[in-house]
Amino acid sequence: MNTWFSVRLARSGPALRLFCFPHVGAGSSAFNLWPPSWAPENVELWGIRLPGREQRLSETPFRRMGPLIDALYAAMSPHLKIPYIFYGHSLGALIGFEMARRVRRQGQPGPRLLLISSHTAPQLGLCRPPLHNLPRKEFEEELRRFAGTPEEVLQDEDLMSIMMQVLRADFEVDETYCYEEEPALDCPISAFGGRDDFDVSQAELAAWSIHTSREFTLHMMEGDHFFVFRSAEFLACLSAELKIHSQESASM
Repeated sequence: MNTWFSVRLARSGPALRLFCFPHVGAGSSAFNLWPPSWAPENVELWGIRLPGREQRLSETPFRRMGPLIDALYAAMSPHLKIPYIFYGHSLGALIGFEMARRVRRQGQPGPRLLLISSHTAPQLGLCRPPLHNLPRKEFEEELRRFAGTPEEVLQDEDLMSIMMQVLRADFEVDETYCYEEEPALDCPISAFGGRDDFDVSQAELAAWSIHTSREFTLHMMEGDHFFVFRSAEFLACLSAELKIHSQESASM
């Protein structure tokens, strides 16, 4: 396995592979917060590990979406031979969406389903001032506001010095992204949002509907921007989606 992936749930002869794209500053270990028993037994979970974090700490993180997608596609394309689903949280939702479009442009079979959470629809653009170039103190205050970085990490000078580069780089990927219109994807899209998420509204999630020629579903759940790591309701819904698609794949 190359450094781009961490196989959280390895299966013998899986019917379906779930690729998980993490949020700003996070790596594949973000999905270790989910208990191993939640997923159907014939579904593998592969966490995406971008440069600049975890085992790739010494590598330079990407600052633009285009080069990131180019490199990630080169790493992923050999592993798209069995049916698969993309799931992305926050920035990961945007990466998963662009990966699905890249796969289509390359003529490969696309994902059976695109799952996204906690990110505005790509055509809406940035709905807040950019954060990536803020002075350090202001930048850290914004991280507190998002409530995705533990306070003990924010208080650790040495750790924050290490984390700062990748956090700023990831925000820059998100904040400099330029949407280009293409035909809708030929796979269903399911979007998830937290009712208490101050950054992404229900309407901004509903706007993802234009990007599929198939079914679109929107689930609003209790919690903030990071509800997906604390919500049993979300995992139950995700497990149900995977069960449907894994059964379809196994019967083909």
